[in-house]
Amino acid sequence: MDKSREALAHYHRKRNFDKTPEPSEGGQSGTQTLSFVVQKHHASRLHYDFRLELDGTLKSWAVPKGPCLDPSVKRMAVEVEDHPLSYAGFEGTIPAGNYGAGRVIVWDRGTWEPVGDPHQGLAKGDLKFNLRGHKLRGRWVLVRMKGKEGEKKSPWLLIKERDGEVRPVDEYDVLEAMPDSVLGLKEPSARKPAKPAEIKPPPKATLPATLSPQLATLVEAPPAHSDDWLYELKFDGYRLLARIEGKEVRCFTRNGHDWSDKLPELVKALRTLDVRSAWIDGEIVVDGEQGAPDFQALQNAFERSATGRIVYWMFDVPYLDGHDLRETPFEQRTVLLRGLLGEKAPPQLRVSEAFDAAPRDLLAAAARLGFEGIVGKKRDSAYVSRRSPSWIKLKNGLRQEFVIGGYTAPAGSRNGFGSLLLGVHDGSGKLQYSGNVGTGFDEARLSDLKKQLDALAAPSSPFAQAVPTTVKVAQWVKPRLVAEVAFGEWTRDGRIRHSVFQGLRTDKPASQIEREKPAAAPKAAAKATPATPAAARVRVTHAERIIDKASGTTKGELVAYYQRIAPLMLPHLKGRPVSLLRAPEGLAGELFFQKHAQRREIPGLTLLDAELDRDHEPLLQIDTDAALVSAAQMNTVELHTWNATSSAIAKPERVCFDLDPGEGVPWPRVQEAALLVQALLDELGLAPFLKTSGGKGLHVVVPLKRHYGWDAVKDLSQAVVVHLAQTIPDRFVAKSGPKNRIGKIFVDYLRNGFGATTVAAWSVRARPGLGVSVPVEWDELPALKSGAHWTLPTIEERIAIGNDPWAEMDKRRSGLAAAMRKLGFKPANPST
Repeated sequence: MDKSREALAHYHRKRNFDKTPEPSEGGQSGTQTLSFVVQKHHASRLHYDFRLELDGTLKSWAVPKGPCLDPSVKRMAVEVEDHPLSYAGFEGTIPAGNYGAGRVIVWDRGTWEPVGDPHQGLAKGDLKFNLRGHKLRGRWVLVRMKGKEGEKKSPWLLIKERDGEVRPVDEYDVLEAMPDSVLGLKEPSARKPAKPAEIKPPPKATLPATLSPQLATLVEAPPAHSDDWLYELKFDGYRLLARIEGKEVRCFTRNGHDWSDKLPELVKALRTLDVRSAWIDGEIVVDGEQGAPDFQALQNAFERSATGRIVYWMFDVPYLDGHDLRETPFEQRTVLLRGLLGEKAPPQLRVSEAFDAAPRDLLAAAARLGFEGIVGKKRDSAYVSRRSPSWIKLKNGLRQEFVIGGYTAPAGSRNGFGSLLLGVHDGSGKLQYSGNVGTGFDEARLSDLKKQLDALAAPSSPFAQAVPTTVKVAQWVKPRLVAEVAFGEWTRDGRIRHSVFQGLRTDKPASQIEREKPAAAPKAAAKATPATPAAARVRVTHAERIIDKASGTTKGELVAYYQRIAPLMLPHLKGRPVSLLRAPEGLAGELFFQKHAQRREIPGLTLLDAELDRDHEPLLQIDTDAALVSAAQMNTVELHTWNATSSAIAKPERVCFDLDPGEGVPWPRVQEAALLVQALLDELGLAPFLKTSGGKGLHVVVPLKRHYGWDAVKDLSQAVVVHLAQTIPDRFVAKSGPKNRIGKIFVDYLRNGFGATTVAAWSVRARPGLGVSVPVEWDELPALKSGAHWTLPTIEERIAIGNDPWAEMDKRRSGLAAAMRKLGFKPANPST
């Protein structure tokens, strides 16, 4: 008993039992079984308290997101003080002003059985056990994420192991399905747990000497599916990474400059954190009069040696106490980060709140509060030292850094200078003139800037081209200073309008300043560059209209996607007849195909010679990004192309096999079928390439030499499908129609006739969720989750791969003669 009293000392110190109804003592330990309880606690933030009886007390963990029956979902559990056994029956309200104030219910309870010695498991940080509760049953594990034994508030992971009690969270969320108290229910019955799977904690790693930060990608609009994202306020300050090893604390800028000596108060505050070693990522700011960060006030703090006002907003922890957390999902890293701040944390240290909220609402709220914008981060994303599409930034207005290349003379009673001449570097490193800024300065700032500019006076312009003659240059300067400027818009000739000076930046070198382009991921830059000005000038009407209720995607977002993807998609469209699937009222309205042009209702389309398809109006062709964006503006959702080019329309140069699963065919069967088709085509001497359909199935495309006409190619593709159906009749069927395909896959060869089309690579599909057809490598097939593995809201992560999976297609064009011989097939008329 004395041992349990000692263990409860921390519990007693935190509570005034004259003011809280929580029990101070009591409860009896079971002689044959050990009890467990999970209490749902509506404190300042809803969480679940997970408690296991051991050695006369309840070992306790706070689980912010609650337990989950899905082994792939690892829930963070922060170790807290032991509780008395009597606490297992506590329900009630802890009054305001008391520790843990809020409503508590007994969400689940029952008995638990340790697997092996529980004391060794706790000490080792790997506690396996069986639960027998009303809601939680089977095999579980608690894995400590810190190596230090006996540490207060140690972060763990609570994980359901694989057994017969597993439920995928997408199908069943036990927290939502069973939200109420279990008090009054009979004790749960016994059930034998199934064999578990091994769970490994994050890998151990020595603390690296340097770390480059993860950078966010600027986007024009939030993703349509926001459930996968968390959002934070975007702080107007300097990025800072803190390295902690024992009492040695160093602070680095995003470019690796050591600012520890400039931030002595912050270094002192970081030493108070209860960590042995860590890399922490965040932003330093100075709060303005209205509470929002004030960028100029931050600069003043450095210039006037008043850095005690600086606040460090921490938002990530890639390394912690001997563990590499970069592959740990972001959502769990934030829980660990919050656990670093105790009740008496220094006021300079704050943790950025990650909001589970609608991004548009949060963006509007950020604007009202005076913040620059918001940053979105995928819940399950890893930490990577580069710019990544899994972190996005959305701004309330346009704002970025510019290099100062000169200034104009002041007018009237103004001192110092009139306006600053600004520029950004282009892709070749040349400084291009971008306009000027003449507002946002007070007298002190004018005087201080003038001194810095005088020290950089230069005899000639640093800009690659002459500035407009309307700009009366007073003095050129060496391009060393970087100004942050807010502005209204970019003009067509690359100039900014309605600009306001925000401050100088000393954390970024002038040589790295380029124009920020929304949604431009660095790895995709060479493959998916922004659309040309011609495409940008397409006027989008009814951009706010929802076209897909399932994803919430608007017409404007669809048009923006086709503008973004044009460089990747045009190689699949250029020089081919194209058919458009249009949805004027969205997916819920009437859809119709357009194969011919009756009038020039879509600007930019190429109209082909009517002789190519006699007795019809001219066929359509899309050769430019402007035409593609115009088609999207005219409510085109899907784009389908012929298997031949317009210049040689009589002889197809590819054949397509569309794997169309019938009712009741599970996805693994579709994957297996694709491999069987690949094997057959390989045997026939043909080179198969793979892409997702964006719908239910997969497309296998074979590039051909132009030796045969349409009839011969179609007949060959039919022969392949018939051979599959005859050889493996339980998997394949050679007849179309829903009744024929039940439980089987129809490999659609009808895509290979004259005038038939197949959806183009990178086309969105007009189906709920807006799947996208994407080229893939064959070795990626096992990882695909469906034919709509990528959707419009998730396609950004794939853009960096681009068309690489089909890079060898032109080099691997095949003749059909050998394949025909092996199939015992001879076309009646090879030329048609």
